[in-house]
Amino acid sequence: MSDTQTMIENRPPTVAALFLERVAATPDAEAYRYPVPAAAGQGPDDWKSLSWGQAADRVFAIAAGLVDLGVRPEERVALASNTRVEWILADLGVMCAGAATTTVYPSTNAEESAYILADSASRVLIAEDAAQLAKAREHRTSLPELAHVVVVEAADAVPAEGDPEGWVLSLADLEARGKEYLAKQPAAVKERISAITADQLATLIYTSGTTGRPKGVRLPHDNWSYMAKATVATGMIGADDVQYLWLPLAHVFGKVLTSGQIEVGHVTAVDGRIDKIIENLPVVQPTYMAAVPRIFEKVYNGVAAKAKAGGGAKYKIFQWAAGVAREYAKVSQDNFRRTGRASVPFGLSAKHKIADTLVYSKLREAFGGRLRAAVSGSAGLAPEIGFFFSGAGIHILEGYGLTESSAASFVNPGEAYRTGTVGKPLPGTEVRIADDGEILLRGPGIMEGYHGLPEKTAEVLESDGWLHTGDIGELSADGYLRITDRKKDLIKTSGGKYVAPAEVEGRFKAICPYVSNIVVHGADRNFCSALIALDGPAILGWAAENGLEGKSYAEVAAAPETNRLIETYIQTLNEGLQRWQTIKKFRLLPRDLDVEHGDLTPSLKLKRPVVEREFKHLIEEMYEGSREA
Repeated sequence: MSDTQTMIENRPPTVAALFLERVAATPDAEAYRYPVPAAAGQGPDDWKSLSWGQAADRVFAIAAGLVDLGVRPEERVALASNTRVEWILADLGVMCAGAATTTVYPSTNAEESAYILADSASRVLIAEDAAQLAKAREHRTSLPELAHVVVVEAADAVPAEGDPEGWVLSLADLEARGKEYLAKQPAAVKERISAITADQLATLIYTSGTTGRPKGVRLPHDNWSYMAKATVATGMIGADDVQYLWLPLAHVFGKVLTSGQIEVGHVTAVDGRIDKIIENLPVVQPTYMAAVPRIFEKVYNGVAAKAKAGGGAKYKIFQWAAGVAREYAKVSQDNFRRTGRASVPFGLSAKHKIADTLVYSKLREAFGGRLRAAVSGSAGLAPEIGFFFSGAGIHILEGYGLTESSAASFVNPGEAYRTGTVGKPLPGTEVRIADDGEILLRGPGIMEGYHGLPEKTAEVLESDGWLHTGDIGELSADGYLRITDRKKDLIKTSGGKYVAPAEVEGRFKAICPYVSNIVVHGADRNFCSALIALDGPAILGWAAENGLEGKSYAEVAAAPETNRLIETYIQTLNEGLQRWQTIKKFRLLPRDLDVEHGDLTPSLKLKRPVVEREFKHLIEEMYEGSREA
């Protein structure tokens, strides 16, 4: 048996046990960094640190406080908060109390939040602020199980008329209760941890879903213990790393990142404010970070738009450098695959050095200057954007998984990564491709099932443990997986041809620096069309230079000049597609797609049915008068 197999098979039953091991091994080492926001106009944020020992003091106080509130093993404690250090401490506190965390996105509306709290039978809600408290209060009478709301922001923990006695308390109050409890029963939390079994519920994550009510995915403690060991076994992270964590922790991807960190013990800088990412990167100087494709697309579009705004010469230099980056990445990756060395011809290397001085070095500095690798997941990254970053020295390791598989089932293996694939399965995870191309997974990361929905569970989880992912993919001879599309998203035109919309959409994002989102349509139609949402800053910057200064986003999107601009990129896209894949017509949307309107999930995945319903009139307009077969 290999060392990797031994490490995974001999894993402890819980991440809570791993946390105790980490604290005992490196109590004084830095665990977390977090910002203390400066007052408006008072300069940059002040960053503070917690050692593993200090983090444990707070985690144990939270755990003991929950026990004192009467929370029993496997009972649910909901967390509705943006990504911040208190989210991690609270989640660990819930686990160490033997309870189970129910995650709620802070952007979730009051009605759906109440549905999740009721369906999960959550006993306690840990709410970030007054806004999250208000959602629970609005539906309190329909939530008889909800005994307490703990508010992270102490100033917002204000009881209202009609609240039951003790229903609202602050996180500081909870920790104070926990410390008093531990003073009387010092072994209480460790006893809870030692009693947790591997199959005990640890996390209930509600899939935001692209249709219908969210389903609660039941993930036992063993899922996270396996993830902690398996992600470290890939060699992806080490003890000396500094992670910048901004992803929503209500998402399963964020949870994996916190588990792996506990196993290896590196520093994590935590700040979920998306508008602070650009400002934070040079301060944090991460060695690795995880993101979703939309972030890399925005960076790429921003760099391209800035170069274009700088005049024709600057834009030509950028386009040349982008071409060199892609060629360099493709050649070096191909050579590494064949020979084990990422070598390139001398001429290409010389061009790359010039482009590095002019373009790539500035891009790397914007990421903090020390970024060894970035992990991308949740949706597919357009390969041409991946090759661009790879050639520029920002190595994007794409991974793949579902909430139902604890997020990380595949990841690209470090130096041997291949852009356009999601890498190889984690140690201990099995994969096979069904006859219809669907990816099936089996292993220690697979969910127990959907909460209270045995019929839905049976639809995707076979009795022998194989999970039907709903994704279509291909495996290379040496085990690299390429996702080609969602099974249910494949388009069949009225002419009988299959089109993978994600492939066409990804190509367009790599070509057009002004696109934010694109939805390719064509099921049962005689040609493909597209709804296109523009990137606000990029298109308004172009508008200011092209006679449309001062116009709103909607006015710019409706302008004939903008339509002609985007049409040139559609023509370029079509040149590289099969005839039946080409976009014959398109419409520019009057606004960008976003989470607030329900077009995207909180992890920025596209909700196709929602978008197609809302903009049905534009779709019908494109097909007016067309002959249907």
